[in-house]
Amino acid sequence: MSLSQAQVDQFLTEGYTSVPHFFNKDEIAAMQIEAARWIDAGLFRDVSTDPEVRQNYQLIPLYPRSSLIKALPFAPKVIDAVGNLIGHPVIKILDQSFYKPPHSGMGTSWHTDNAYFKLRDPLRGTAMWIAIHDGNVANGTLKVVPGAFNDDLPHTRDPASDHHIHTQLDESRAVHCELEAGGVVFFCFGTPHATGDNRSDEARVGVGIHFVNRDYASAELDQRWRQTILSEESDGERFAAEVRATLAQENG
Repeated sequence: MSLSQAQVDQFLTEGYTSVPHFFNKDEIAAMQIEAARWIDAGLFRDVSTDPEVRQNYQLIPLYPRSSLIKALPFAPKVIDAVGNLIGHPVIKILDQSFYKPPHSGMGTSWHTDNAYFKLRDPLRGTAMWIAIHDGNVANGTLKVVPGAFNDDLPHTRDPASDHHIHTQLDESRAVHCELEAGGVVFFCFGTPHATGDNRSDEARVGVGIHFVNRDYASAELDQRWRQTILSEESDGERFAAEVRATLAQENG
C-alpha cells in the first residue's frame, strides 16, 4: 500500500500521518490472534507504579515472541511506506506492544522517541503505530502534537512508570488519532505523543515498530539497539505466509 503524496507531505511538515486500513482484514486478524496469545501467556509486564489502581502492560521486544511480527517489517508495503517517509536505506531497530485492559488501562505519558534514540535529524526516524484493535478517544488511542518535532522538550523520569520518561507540554494542539483496527500512524522521532487511559469496556492493544534511515544512525544507536536492514531484504511472501499460518493454526 503506497502512501499518497499528501500523506508524505504531512509527515514532513507536521511530523506524522495516519493511514487507515494499512493492513487488510486477514493481516490484522492474525495480529489480533498473536496479541491474544501474548496476553493469555502472561508475557506483558505492568510498568505502572500503581498497579492496584491502573495498569500499563508492555511487551518488548516482540520479534523473539512472534514469527508474524518478526516478518512484518519485511513486507514490501512497509518498506515502501517507511522509505518514502525517512528515505532508504531503512533499518528496523525496535518493536514493542502495549496492552490496556478495560477501565483500568493506563495511558503512556507525553514523550518523544528522540529523547531515547537521539537521532541528529528527527525526521530520519519513524515509529509505525499499529491499531491492533479499534483506537478511539474512549479507549485511549494514540495522540500527537503536530509540527512540534523540532521543539526542545526536556524529559525527566515519569513517576507513573517504573522506567519511562516524560515531558510537559501544551496539549491544546494535540490530535487524537482515531483508527479502525489495521490502521497505522507514522510519526517521526521528534513528534510528542502519548496515549490515554482505557475507559471502555474492551481491551486495547497497540504495536509500535521503530525505523531509522541507516545513514543517520549514530554509533550509540548501533550499540544499543538491534538492527535489521530492510531495504536490502524485502520479501513479499514472508509476511503473507506467516499470516496464513497464524490463521490456519487458530482455525485448527
